[in-house]
Amino acid sequence: MQNHTNYGSSNSKEGSLDTQTFLEDLPRAVLRPNEYILLDGEWQFAVDPDDIGVTENWYVQHHYAQTAHWPGSVEQHLAATQRENSSWKDKIVVWYEREFALPEPASSGEEDDSMLQLTFGACGYETQVWLNGHLLSTIEGEAVHMGEYTSFSYELEMLQAVNRLTVRVASSMDADTTRGKQESHVYKRGGIWYQTFTGAVRSIWLEKVERNRLRSRVGVVSIIEDNLVRFTLTTRIHDPGKYKIRLKVFQIIDKQEDRLAAEDEFELTLEAGQKSQRLVVDLPDAQLWSVANPNLYRLIAQLIDEKETISQIETKFGLRKFEARGSRMYLNNEPIYLDGILYQPGNSTYDQIKKHLLAMKELGCNLVRIHIAGVDPRIYKLADKIGMLLWVEVPSPHQSTMKSRENHQAELMRMLTLIGTHPSVVIWSLYNEDWGAQDIAHNVETRQYIINMYHYMQIAYPQFLVVDNDGWQHISFEGRLKSDLLTAHLYTPDLENWKRMLDELTSGNMQTVAAFPLVVGDPYFFRKQVPLVVSEWGGFGFKDYGGPADDAARATQISLFKAELRKRAISGDVYTQATNIEDERNGLIDPETGELNVPAGLLASGGGNR
Repeated sequence: MQNHTNYGSSNSKEGSLDTQTFLEDLPRAVLRPNEYILLDGEWQFAVDPDDIGVTENWYVQHHYAQTAHWPGSVEQHLAATQRENSSWKDKIVVWYEREFALPEPASSGEEDDSMLQLTFGACGYETQVWLNGHLLSTIEGEAVHMGEYTSFSYELEMLQAVNRLTVRVASSMDADTTRGKQESHVYKRGGIWYQTFTGAVRSIWLEKVERNRLRSRVGVVSIIEDNLVRFTLTTRIHDPGKYKIRLKVFQIIDKQEDRLAAEDEFELTLEAGQKSQRLVVDLPDAQLWSVANPNLYRLIAQLIDEKETISQIETKFGLRKFEARGSRMYLNNEPIYLDGILYQPGNSTYDQIKKHLLAMKELGCNLVRIHIAGVDPRIYKLADKIGMLLWVEVPSPHQSTMKSRENHQAELMRMLTLIGTHPSVVIWSLYNEDWGAQDIAHNVETRQYIINMYHYMQIAYPQFLVVDNDGWQHISFEGRLKSDLLTAHLYTPDLENWKRMLDELTSGNMQTVAAFPLVVGDPYFFRKQVPLVVSEWGGFGFKDYGGPADDAARATQISLFKAELRKRAISGDVYTQATNIEDERNGLIDPETGELNVPAGLLASGGGNR
């Protein structure tokens, strides 16, 4: 390829764990050893307040009077260009454009069986892309990509010596879209609701890929009793025919040395298009991944055609088993108590996220609940490395309609495709406190959708526990809970009231212990059938939750409340929360530096597998 200031080496590199040194890499979990060019930097920029850009063919020719840095949110770009309030009210449409030179072939005189792929780390909520005035469709066939939390790609054709890339991004306050805690027409900014943070939020890059290749996504399910690992790979084929997939698994000895632990090869005939394929590898004497010993293996997967052309991807994975049995949870067949903390990254950079995660480990947490947000995928890779369990949640819509459920399902599927690799991810929430499912108590269609997604997750992703609606109003159908955990959000600053609430919870009070009934639908009789988790508590310092705002007093109160949790038949808890964000002033970690505001180990209970 041509020399370029954002040129990437032939091998993507993992970021350092050194808290003083942060090596940026592409925001993805699965690496490809091919050349790439990062298109981050200054782009031409324009606001389209009347949404006339498509009608007036801005993708063919338009004068852009402003510039903006990619990545960066629409709100940041509005603030920089308009020099006024960066908020917007109903809908925002913006355009970005830049040119790039056609990279030179990596080799000369040989047949080149490759193409260029354009990947957005994340962008949205609606994204349209034109190349030299021609509308592109994603590999999945979308002329308009919906969603702003996961990556998507385009295969580029009709390239010229110099190419013009035009991107239209539209966002709105539509309550049917999956928006997490960003404000909408239903929930306005203030308190626990935040300013929108949308648009060109992650890196964008050009990458050389093979015509027939493995996509950069890997699903991993381990069967620890038999030392088996099931890999789900995705092939992208332009030339149908006979292929073979070769898998090599390496044990990571240290930073400089890997040892080949297993190798296998599979022959298959592939049609044109895209398909998933499960392959199984026997891994003798496997070392398991755990919080205390986060052992990782390295997978190299190669798709090889009849001409011996190789497409290769690489990722790290771990073998682990996480399950609920009766009233307890188990990691690798050992009981574990979840010492958790709620985390809302907001618009934190990856540098800051890394500091936060390491600080949460120092606090004594073995679990982080990433609260209804789509985050930089490198957070999952970091959790894999340091031994931190993660609880992932689908960013919620803000109202319950057929359209919001369609959007929710699409977002869930996008996230699952890209987060199936990581041993750290152990729990998923479909909804939180009925946001986007406000009619869950009386709408059969809402409950049936959630039940269907719960059953789908059980079958397709058995490596995860699934919570239907975290906090309260879990679904019972014919007396069977459609959630692997019974979770409750309990807030009080009063210690005696806290003791009473915990006593009622553990005695099976399904009606009045939380803000709403814990279970809706058919009658449900608890009797310790599933683990109990207090998945939000504390919040000391936030005006709506009460309690001390002083750090020393807050630490004392947390210790007292935590002790009461451990006296009872509860399987885990999640303190609210890790850092301050907007109006919520209840964090235990400095959001800028990652320094603890309370003593190290404060949230550790020493219970079970750590």
